[in-house]
Amino acid sequence: MLPTYPYAGRTYAFDPAAPIDISLPLAPGENQVNCFWAEPVQFDTIRVGSFVGSVALGGSTNYQRVHLTPHGNGTHTECYGHISPDPAVTLNQCLRRFLFVARLVSVAPRPQPNGDLVVLLADVQAALAAQPDRSLPEAFILRTLPNDPAKRHRQYSGTNPTYIEPALAEFLVEHGVQHFLLDLPSVDREEDAGQLLAHHAFWQYPAQPRYAATITELIFVPDEVADGLYLLNIQITSLELDASPSKPVLYRLSAQA
Repeated sequence: MLPTYPYAGRTYAFDPAAPIDISLPLAPGENQVNCFWAEPVQFDTIRVGSFVGSVALGGSTNYQRVHLTPHGNGTHTECYGHISPDPAVTLNQCLRRFLFVARLVSVAPRPQPNGDLVVLLADVQAALAAQPDRSLPEAFILRTLPNDPAKRHRQYSGTNPTYIEPALAEFLVEHGVQHFLLDLPSVDREEDAGQLLAHHAFWQYPAQPRYAATITELIFVPDEVADGLYLLNIQITSLELDASPSKPVLYRLSAQA
């Protein structure tokens, strides 16, 4: 018998042996997704005296140092510490639960008069209205269209990527969404003079900071994963930082009679 998970007065079954990984991997080299002018991920072999941390080079074990920038390399999850001066506000302290019901919605951004591509609240609302169950659970996953496979390795820096309008962040807060996942480098414009309007709106910072709320950026949801409800597992490293490389994983939900 499959395990079950309760949501909105109903019980849903899911198969833990059928995960859908929507993270992008961290690997060295130039052909990995990158944004905000971060250096590429780098793996360095440790050498101490006669020891070399590479079995291929004659060492007894592989032993490497990893150089990465969470906000610029691969899929990452962040808390409101990203825009707060308080060093105690870390993702490892804010994210204390890891399983959530999530709704996946696919929306095409619209060109604006200034040439920007922006995901608009009205289009998200229309996409939600088209789903049989329009409720918004704790987590919301945004897949932008077209779903170009090049998202897996795109070099976003200096390209003014798609972002969301702040009204969408406010809408998610009003409907109790705690975890927002999207396949873009940021919820805000690449260069916006430090306003970060969607970040501030989603975390309600500084007026009433939403301590447990997170944003996960640079995911990739394959085309074969249909819009709808899923069980979401957000996996992070236990770094005491505002952000961490992360591995969000989905499980299809099926309503039980």
